[in-house]
Amino acid sequence: MTTKVLYESPNGDIWRLVRDPQSGAALVEHQPNASSGGRTSRTDIGQFLRAGGRGPEHQALLALIGTLVDD
Repeated sequence: MTTKVLYESPNGDIWRLVRDPQSGAALVEHQPNASSGGRTSRTDIGQFLRAGGRGPEHQALLALIGTLVDD
């Protein structure tokens, strides 16, 4: 799977933009910090942005998308 780190929180959570090599789908992967005991999850980009959209991880994804558009 191809990945790009979007945001790393001060508490150790990591969000990555990933592409599934089989389907070609772009997803947001969340890897919780070790102390939370959570499991890594993957979410469709649209669903990720609709589910909150105001956190620094959301802003990082929007900034990355913005770099793809010419002025």
